[in-house]
Amino acid sequence: MKVDEMIGKYNQQCIEQGIRPDLPPVFKRRFSDEELETEKYNYSEVLEVINYFVDKFLSSTSGDPYLIAISNHEGYILSFRGDSMMIDAASQMGITEGVQSNEDIGTNAIGLCLRYGQPIEIKGTDHYHIVLQDAVCCAAPIHGNRDGRIIGTLSLMTVIDYAHPSLLALISTLADSVEREIVLRRQNTEHHILNQVLLATNYYGVVVTDAFGRIVELNENILRMLHWDNHDKEKYLHSSVFDVSLIGDFFQDVIDQGEASVGVELALQVTGSMRYYMLDIVPIYDQQILIRIVGTLRNITEMKKTEELLRNTEKLVYAGEVAVSIAHEIRNPLTTVKGMIQLSGKDSKLLHYDLIMSELERMNLIISDFMILGKPKVVQFSDEYSSTILKEVLSIFQIHADMNDISIISETIQDVQVKCDRNQMKQVILNILRNAMEALPSGGEIHISLDIEGSFQRIKFTDNGEGMPPEVLRRMGEPFHTTKSDGNGLGMMIVNNIIASHSGRVDITSEVGKGTSVAIFLPMK
Repeated sequence: MKVDEMIGKYNQQCIEQGIRPDLPPVFKRRFSDEELETEKYNYSEVLEVINYFVDKFLSSTSGDPYLIAISNHEGYILSFRGDSMMIDAASQMGITEGVQSNEDIGTNAIGLCLRYGQPIEIKGTDHYHIVLQDAVCCAAPIHGNRDGRIIGTLSLMTVIDYAHPSLLALISTLADSVEREIVLRRQNTEHHILNQVLLATNYYGVVVTDAFGRIVELNENILRMLHWDNHDKEKYLHSSVFDVSLIGDFFQDVIDQGEASVGVELALQVTGSMRYYMLDIVPIYDQQILIRIVGTLRNITEMKKTEELLRNTEKLVYAGEVAVSIAHEIRNPLTTVKGMIQLSGKDSKLLHYDLIMSELERMNLIISDFMILGKPKVVQFSDEYSSTILKEVLSIFQIHADMNDISIISETIQDVQVKCDRNQMKQVILNILRNAMEALPSGGEIHISLDIEGSFQRIKFTDNGEGMPPEVLRRMGEPFHTTKSDGNGLGMMIVNNIIASHSGRVDITSEVGKGTSVAIFLPMK
């Protein structure tokens, strides 16, 4: 419907309703002072924006009789700006802050603007009320919500002598400027809140770039994770994220493809240890235009360790179940063979009798290793001297050392009684000696010393073998972790478990090319 048809329709309705044109408009609804202040508070952001643009417009038309009215979405007038004489003249006609300008008062620009959602101009005799026929009124809707709903109107009134064809276009342009500024402010507020939430988190490293990959924001967590200088954040702003080796390629892919990259696992070696991260990169669009790329980095190193521990636990459970059945199947014939050889005795002059018995004993110990997985042994503590246990193990192990051209030097500086399980301590010593022997494939030397350190009996084993790099040393004792082609990764795990059950500890140091030192500490009696 055309504007003149709208005006004609509503003027006819005024006649049918019996509204007298010779009297000023009668405003049937108005806010109380308290309601007006509340609504002004609710519209404070909108009023601030409108007043900014209106004041700029009025400053360029100083002295002209312009009255600017701002209403809410129901037509209640919230504020006036402009010429004081025009404000007084409007007040004499009952047009004041707080009144509702709608269809009930007769044909008016604000009511028609809200009804049809478009700019309206009513000039001179188009007004139904005679008192307004010397004026021109223009009103334009203000849209502020994302769903396009009208949140208010911006209207202008002046005397007809100051009317010109651009008045409606002028007020419409003002309304458009207000709308854009309101949307921009709200977007900025949302972006600010989002940035603060993201950047202030203690769990994520955050880096934000523009559409070209230039870093525009980052938090301290990302500086620590990428090992950048924590004290020079400004140094990295406006630099290219593509130059960051760990994450740069992923940002490039997101920009090129326009799709998010979520759940990317990354590994970074830091001071000799591996750190694991989860990377998410999300593009941010405004009306289908890429404006930002947000990357978040989360440290999942502990989670990876937990996963590895769970996997090892599952392996141990399975190995334990298998170990029980295997041990019985092997141990029975092994016991028979060992018994028959012992019955024949040394007097039978069996060739390599001592070596055969030693190897049978070693097989029995290997089976015991697996039995620990399936059925932990009951610890039987007794008062023992470490030197006595050590001598018994060395008497068995010495033949293997001789065959591998390894000399064993043992010294006892101080020896005291400790509470321990004799058989388990033998197994600890034998496992450590095995590892030392395997580190000396071309022969070498193993030095063993017994001494007191604090409140502990210390038994220290030192070899001059190949040694271990830091990454291998860190994983010593993990189940099924081994660098040997025929190893099972259980030896040092069993050592650690036994010593821990004795309230002791194990210290291991190693250097590639120089050798390894293993010290076990047992509480003194």
